[in-house]
Amino acid sequence: MFLRYNSKNLIMKIYELNEKQIIKLPIEVVFNFFSKPENLALITPSKLAFKILTPTPIVMNNGTLIDYTIRVMGFTVHWRTLITEYNPPYNFVDEQIKGPYTFWHHTHTFKEIDGGVEISDNVQYAIPMGIIGRLLHSIYIRNDLKKIFSHRKTVIDNILSNVEKVKEINTVEELVL
Repeated sequence: MFLRYNSKNLIMKIYELNEKQIIKLPIEVVFNFFSKPENLALITPSKLAFKILTPTPIVMNNGTLIDYTIRVMGFTVHWRTLITEYNPPYNFVDEQIKGPYTFWHHTHTFKEIDGGVEISDNVQYAIPMGIIGRLLHSIYIRNDLKKIFSHRKTVIDNILSNVEKVKEINTVEELVL
């Protein structure tokens, strides 16, 4: 956790989440899966009722905007992200423009290793509502984010374990779990 100033020169408490995962596939195949925002619907827990609003297919590049909705604590929230870095097949960054967080910066990194790819997620985020937000973070949000990323890890392992199927996928509709 560290501190950062927001646009109103108020100090925000920044939290950090780091996750890693190994997939035994070529980096191009793994990056291809992650570079399709439509695949977020597959790896996001159903309780979040994730829905992409941006017309598909979405082409990822620097500057791509992606709109979607999720359910947070029972409320549907519009979330907009901007792809601020896009360096295939090694990394990309999405930043929240609008959504439930005061600040959200998610770096996805893909590193070739012996026999596969190490996927790293680094998320830096801030919670709104001052002391109430910090309390919510300590009793709910931190653990919920960990559960979401744990779910993602399990689903990604299941999806990417079928190499031939992944190579043939062009759209989410073609993937049947």
